[in-house]
Amino acid sequence: MIQQSFEPIFIGAAGTGDEAAAKDFGARELGSKAAMLWRMNALGFAVPPAFVLPTALCAPANAGEAPALRAIDEGLRAGVAFLEQATGRHFGDARRPLLVSVRSGAERSMPGMLETVLDVGLNAATLRGLIRLTGNPRLAFDSRRRFIESYCEVVGGVDPSALAQRLAAMMGEEDALNEAELDCEALERLVKDFEAIAARECEAPLPDDPFEQLAGAARAVYRSWDSPKAREYRRLNALEGLQGTAVTVQAMVFGNAGGQSGAGVAFSRNPSTGAKELYVDFLLDAQGEDVVSGRRTPGDAALLAARLPQVAQELGLAAARLEAEFKDVQDIEFTVEEGKLFFLQTRAAKRAPLAAVRIAADLKREGVIDAAAALQRIEGIDLAALGEQRFVGSAEAVAHATAAAQGVASGRAAFDSESAKELAAAGDPVILVRPDVATDDIAGFAAAAGVLTATGGRTAHAAVVARQMGKVCLVGCAALRVDPALHEARLGEHVVRQGDFLSLDGSSGEIFLGRREIVIERPDAELAEIASWREARKAS
Repeated sequence: MIQQSFEPIFIGAAGTGDEAAAKDFGARELGSKAAMLWRMNALGFAVPPAFVLPTALCAPANAGEAPALRAIDEGLRAGVAFLEQATGRHFGDARRPLLVSVRSGAERSMPGMLETVLDVGLNAATLRGLIRLTGNPRLAFDSRRRFIESYCEVVGGVDPSALAQRLAAMMGEEDALNEAELDCEALERLVKDFEAIAARECEAPLPDDPFEQLAGAARAVYRSWDSPKAREYRRLNALEGLQGTAVTVQAMVFGNAGGQSGAGVAFSRNPSTGAKELYVDFLLDAQGEDVVSGRRTPGDAALLAARLPQVAQELGLAAARLEAEFKDVQDIEFTVEEGKLFFLQTRAAKRAPLAAVRIAADLKREGVIDAAAALQRIEGIDLAALGEQRFVGSAEAVAHATAAAQGVASGRAAFDSESAKELAAAGDPVILVRPDVATDDIAGFAAAAGVLTATGGRTAHAAVVARQMGKVCLVGCAALRVDPALHEARLGEHVVRQGDFLSLDGSSGEIFLGRREIVIERPDAELAEIASWREARKAS
C-alpha cells in the first residue's frame, strides 16, 4: 500500500502512469490538487504529466525521520523517470532538458498558504539546452530568474527584498513598467546579478545539480505546511485535523514563452455575485505565480478573447464541462504555451457568502443538485446577517479599482496586519491598505472589514481568501501608492494616514474618503427558496 511504501502516484496521458492505483486514493492521500489533476487527465483534458508524493510523508519528513527523507529521494527518482518517458525530455540534459514545478496540495484547498517552486532543473547547462530546444533565449533567462527567486525564498529562507530591489532597479534602468517588458539582454544581466545575490544571501550555494534542486524544493514544500500563515489559515477555517500536504511534481509548461502564451485563472461562475458567467483573470507572457501572487494586475476574459480567441473558446467549453462533471462552481488554473491550452488545477471555487446562496439556488433550479445538496452547500452561512450592502446617499469617488469581492465597507485605514488587529480591537471597522495582496496578511484579513491594494487581480490567492471570508476587496488601484513604513498612502492627490476613514464599494469599485452610512437589503427571494427547502425536508 502507498501508506506503507510511500511510492509516488503518476499522472500522465491516458494509458500511462499508475492509474489503477490512483483510483484507490483520493484527496486525503494525494491532496486535492493532485486528485483533481488525475480526474482531469482521465476526462481527456490537456494536463502536463506529473507525479505525487503523498500527504502521509509530510509529518515524518518535517520531523526529520530518515525513512521519510529516503522515501522522498526514492520517489523523486522514480517520478522523474516517469516524466522523462512521458515527455521525451531528460532531467539535467544539456540538449532536451526537462524542467518541473514542485507544488503543494492538501486534502482541502488552502489558496496561497503553501509553497511552490517553478522551473526546477535549470542550471548553466540546461539553460543553454532550453535555448537550443525552444529557440527562445528570453524564455530561458526569464525562467532562470524565476527559479532563483522562488528557490532562494522557499528553500533557502532568504528575505526576497534584495532580489526584489535589484529587479526594481533593473526595470528602472530599462524604463520597463514590469518584468514582462525586460528584453533578453536585460534578463541575462539580471540572472547574473541574481546569482551573485543568491551566493551572498543563501547559507548554502544555489545547487547546480538538478536532483539536489528537486529534493530541496520537495522538502521545502512539505515544510511550508508548518508555516505561521498556513497554521493561521487552518485555525481560522477549522482545518486543524488535516494530516499534511502532498507534493506534486509536474512537467513545466511555459506561459512566459511570448505573445501567444500566458497564464490565468478562470471561475465557471462569478464567485463574488453568483452570476452565471465566465470570470477570468489572464496575463500574457506570464507564469501562473504572476496571476495568483497579486504582484501584477491582469486582464480579463475580454483580453483573452481578443488576443487568443481559440483558447478563450476552448476555456469556456472546458469550464462548463468541469462544472457539469463536479456539480459545483470550478476555480481553474491554466497556462497557454504558444497557443496551446493546458490545465494545472481545478477545485470547488471559494465564493462570497451571498454568492454561495445564489449559486446553490441556481444549481438547484438547473437540476444539477437537489435541495439536500443545496442546503449542504450553504451550511455555516449566517443567513440572518446575509444581505447586499450599499451606501446611503451620493458622494464623489476619489479613485476606482477592480472589485474582487462585492459589498461595501467603511473603516479606518491600516497598513499592516498588526495595525489592523489593534484598530479592530479598539472597536472600529478597519480597511487594510496594502501595495499588493499577499497571503502573509491572513491575520489582517480576519480583522479587517475590507481590503484595498495597488496591484493584483480578482483571482490572486489573497483576493480569493478575502472573498471567502466575506470581506470587501478592491485590487489593482492604479491611483494608490502605499508606503507601509510610514503608515500612509497617496490616493490620487489625497494623503491617507493610519486611522483615517475610507469607504469601499465592492460593486462599483469606487473608493471614497471618510465614513459613509451603510444599509443592508435582504435577498428575500433566495431566503424564501431556502425556507421552502427546509420545510420540504421536515415534511419528508
